[in-house]
Amino acid sequence: MSAATGRHRWWRAALVLLLAMSAVRTVTGVDELTGSGVVGAALRLAVPIGLAGLSGLWSERAGVANLGIEGMMIIGTVCGAWAGYAYGVWAGVVAGVLGGVAAGLLHAVVTVTFGVDQVVCGIAINILAVGVARFMSVIAFSGLPGAGATQSPPVRGTIGTVSVPVLAGGGGGGDLLGGLERAQIFLLSDLAGIVRGLLHEVSLLTVVAVALVPLSFLLLWRTAFGLRLRSAGEHPAAADSLGVPVLRMRYYGVLVSGGLAGLGGAYLVTVSSTVYREGQTGGRGFIGLAAMIFGNWRPTGTAAGALLFGYAEALQLRQASAVHVLLLLGAVLAWAAAIVLVRTRLRLAGTLALLGAAAFALFQGTDSVPTQLVYATPYLTTLLVLVTVAQRLRMPAYVGIPYRRGDA
Repeated sequence: MSAATGRHRWWRAALVLLLAMSAVRTVTGVDELTGSGVVGAALRLAVPIGLAGLSGLWSERAGVANLGIEGMMIIGTVCGAWAGYAYGVWAGVVAGVLGGVAAGLLHAVVTVTFGVDQVVCGIAINILAVGVARFMSVIAFSGLPGAGATQSPPVRGTIGTVSVPVLAGGGGGGDLLGGLERAQIFLLSDLAGIVRGLLHEVSLLTVVAVALVPLSFLLLWRTAFGLRLRSAGEHPAAADSLGVPVLRMRYYGVLVSGGLAGLGGAYLVTVSSTVYREGQTGGRGFIGLAAMIFGNWRPTGTAAGALLFGYAEALQLRQASAVHVLLLLGAVLAWAAAIVLVRTRLRLAGTLALLGAAAFALFQGTDSVPTQLVYATPYLTTLLVLVTVAQRLRMPAYVGIPYRRGDA
């Protein structure tokens, strides 16, 4: 399949999804399904997940499995909160990145230089980070007003937000997309709500995080440096024979991975909140790995996966009843997929049709879903996505395998 064909397939899938969401919103009257409020919240919630996914992508493209992303994010949160309180919010961002780089350096030394099992080292970093964060918070925050061993005082200052003028109400120049969203026009209002959510009151740090997605693609797929780094994860012996410094490339990948994870942790204490709290990462490092797998180890796919998980979480936070509507949306999408596959994969099409019928029956037979299911929606989405895309995944060939010069 050519790149152009793949892009066309993604655009068609996005159009089908938008049509289905618009139809479901019109039938049910749940405007939050495509509202700018939910989309904006989804973007904010997706950023730390996306940064964790990019963190895993850089490391694994270099051939080093990084299961310690959660721990690196934890170090980023506590370092960011300490520097943010002492020196200001942007100093907290820088400190969070440096804390993540330090944790990444530890992972690189242990796995790349000494060849310790990468999975075991990643798990050890997660465990170690919890203890280090508690130790640092006791040292830095005990005795301060409103702080203690498990919480920091608020960081000094805030990171500003931007809105696009004319389109999304920036600079007092009108809000064209907001007017279209409120008009409740089929498809057009839904598209306006989605775009406005991405352009209205967006944090400057969110802009930086979003820019890292195309930047990662350009560096990894359009530069000689990226080719060398990816070759260290695809076939290190062949790369070594051509003069590529494999171990150095793996170090670079893991250090960038740690910095991105630390930035995700700093985002949690400067944008998502203004304080550090123990357990603040909430498993986002692991969900980021799921987003990376969903994206098939590519930046754009990783970003799409992060937005999906962020949207699921935003929906249950903003309007719990909207999760019930997801049953109807799931039924519509399952039937649409069954129609597409009926000529080529009859068995799969039949299975999807039955699943769609079951989801529709559940929607019709209930007025709401249990609270436990509402809170579990992001994690259920993670499992469903991984099961759905498992057949088309292709991880770097030598990820997780230590390399020594001269190995075949």
